[in-house]
Amino acid sequence: MAPSIVRGMTTLPRPTTSLTADDARRIALRAQGLLGAPDRRGGVRGVLRHLGAVQLDTISVLARSHELIPYARLGAVGRTAVETAYWKSASTGVSPSRPHAFEYWSHAACILPIEEWPHFAFRRRAYRDRPHWNHELPEGAYEQVIKQLRAEGPLTSTELGGAKKTNEWWDWSGTKVAVERALMYGEVVCVERRGWKRVYDLAERAVPDALLHDELDDGECLRRLVRLAGESLGVGTRADIADYHRLKGEQVDAVIADSGLVPVEVEGWGKPAWADPAALATPPRGRHRTTLLSPFDSLVWERARTERIFGFTHRLEAYVPKPKRVYGYFAMPVLAGGRLVGRVDPAREGRTLVAKQVSLDGPKAVPALAQALVEAATWVNCTDVRVERVDAPGLREPLTRELARALA
Repeated sequence: MAPSIVRGMTTLPRPTTSLTADDARRIALRAQGLLGAPDRRGGVRGVLRHLGAVQLDTISVLARSHELIPYARLGAVGRTAVETAYWKSASTGVSPSRPHAFEYWSHAACILPIEEWPHFAFRRRAYRDRPHWNHELPEGAYEQVIKQLRAEGPLTSTELGGAKKTNEWWDWSGTKVAVERALMYGEVVCVERRGWKRVYDLAERAVPDALLHDELDDGECLRRLVRLAGESLGVGTRADIADYHRLKGEQVDAVIADSGLVPVEVEGWGKPAWADPAALATPPRGRHRTTLLSPFDSLVWERARTERIFGFTHRLEAYVPKPKRVYGYFAMPVLAGGRLVGRVDPAREGRTLVAKQVSLDGPKAVPALAQALVEAATWVNCTDVRVERVDAPGLREPLTRELARALA
């Protein structure tokens, strides 16, 4: 096992530059692909490479979160095209087809660019050395899963022999335990989601030969992930950078000085920060995207960061008992003019997008929300938008007028 990274910095380096709060906000937006012209040539794959990780989640209201992420940056990209871009090889005549991405544990369960496979060697090693598991592995089950995948090719856990022993979500079958363990070890890769089921294949078949290795030691894995997190954030505190791929603070401390990120001071943050030097080289300018954001969007992953940058309290309430919800089941932040100006809790009823609950900062946010709702409705093949509840009753009529104008 590679040595653990436990060394921390004893002194913090002097900041190389000072940023205003607005500078930091614009840098963060550009780094996340939400300020400036979108990279349409790179498409969905370009968004994935740029962000470094796209979170998966089972909830589907407008669409699943991994579809909402590129939509927020590129506009109405086809939903089938999103899945194809993540998982399918562009090469023809290549057998077997190798994906552009893989699923692994990063910020959470995430789609990651296939180029990042070597960087997660530290996590695969940690899983292999883990002393205990929550699920018992039946004797011979692991070997049988590997044998079956080798013989039959990519399979779901159902195709391997069943995912569950009972109807309880946590009561995994021996096959499911084995294949999930092989996934964490890196012997098996999730190469696709099919009907929301993971499709597993052998890493030796799915990962390009040049990337299929665990040669990087823990320190080098962490150094690269810290650098990539800093690039995807633009500027962030130690906690922001650690949270991006769910690293420990001391792991970040051990490598950040050698990561290529530079120390900066940000007005009002009150904490040391680090920035991508490329983000500091040119002023962040360009057109701001107006859109609904997934609650799992990496722009708003970390609640403390979202409050610090945008003055916006963000919390997913899907798992909060209904009587205790404040903003709704799947409240989506509304991004406009480089700021978070409200929330909308959406639903779909046939060809109607329903804004079940709307919360806005004030009248100036009404046109932006109307624009965002109509664009989202068009994307998911809805022809109408209906507003049910507006937290500020005086904004209902202006919002209804703007929606009628936009839909006309």
